[in-house]
Amino acid sequence: MRPEILAPAGSLEKLKWALNYGADAVYVGGKNYSLRANANNFTDEELKEAVSFAHSKNKKVYITVNMLFHNEDLKEIEKYLLFLEKINVDGLIVTDFGIISLIKKLNIKTPFIISTQESVTNYKTLEFYKSLGASRAVLARECSKEDIKEMKEKVDIELEVFIHGAMCTSYSGRCVLSNYVTKRDSNRGGCAQICRFNFEIEENEEKYAISSKDLNMIDYITDLISLNVESFKIEGRMKSIYYIATVVHAYKNIVDKIINNNLTDNDISYYKKVLERCANRENKAQFFEKEADVKDQYFTGREEVSNQDFLGIVLSFDEQTNEAVIEQRNYFQVGDKVDVFGPHTEVFSFEIKEIINEDGLPAQSAKHPREIIKIKVPNKVNVNDILRVSLLDKSDSL
Repeated sequence: MRPEILAPAGSLEKLKWALNYGADAVYVGGKNYSLRANANNFTDEELKEAVSFAHSKNKKVYITVNMLFHNEDLKEIEKYLLFLEKINVDGLIVTDFGIISLIKKLNIKTPFIISTQESVTNYKTLEFYKSLGASRAVLARECSKEDIKEMKEKVDIELEVFIHGAMCTSYSGRCVLSNYVTKRDSNRGGCAQICRFNFEIEENEEKYAISSKDLNMIDYITDLISLNVESFKIEGRMKSIYYIATVVHAYKNIVDKIINNNLTDNDISYYKKVLERCANRENKAQFFEKEADVKDQYFTGREEVSNQDFLGIVLSFDEQTNEAVIEQRNYFQVGDKVDVFGPHTEVFSFEIKEIINEDGLPAQSAKHPREIIKIKVPNKVNVNDILRVSLLDKSDSL
């Protein structure tokens, strides 16, 4: 069974990048009822366009309706649920029992999925949600390999497992630190990521954090496939198009190579470098093989310096001259070695030999934000391929 690669999308632009770069499905939020209130999120018209675009590619869209509802949040919810069914979304990600009750009362046929907010960590809980009619459950990030194995063996329900992205210091989203420190409700879309703040201890001048390192399951994708997990979920609805395209592309290629029985050590080595560099936080497999420990967390001395690997996007390519028009995203110069990758472009490296600026003149560097420049590339590239700082060693023949 080939698992679904499920990507985050905080906007319509990000949704299209995720699906074009290989995601089988995306999860998004509307303007209300979602747990990422600070993402751009989708208007009703954008949700219609999102579903139409995804379905034209035989891909899926799941909608998050997973905040914890207060009375005032219920005023328009019936209308919204009926609207989502009408536009043929593929699933509703829910937390609140009241919303599950409404789905049944309104006789909505759209499948509903139990959110990670419910912290599902055992098969009895799965049995309960299946009895309510849930088609799938998003497991808590704190589940081990043995937990997942036993749940899959004992309950006939789809499982969605996080494979990459931020962790929660509390059990998958049950934190109230944000409420306490900033009065922003983390369970209603307002998480201020308090665990990443530095806290001072009176007896000690040093500052401490209580933050988990990010999740990265690249070493255990084969295990998850063997467990018959249906959906591999990537966290990050507020991440950039570069992050989404990079992570989706990496895991899609890894999954495809495992399914086709041609995954090599070089593949793993290369994509580890890619995944470790596309975010500015360290990452670990966390709870999958063992209880998380001090090495899986930040306490002191962490550095989160944003890298500038994302160099540009291909706007067009002339096969007669091998000249590509690039929209620059970060500084690069003549002599730099870069990688190119894309949905239909095998990753390759080359050295920048020349840069032609917007005035048609030779330039030593591309240093102006989003300037349009031309470069020669040795291989064919496609529109929306990405240029990044080269991570491809001579030994990484992919």
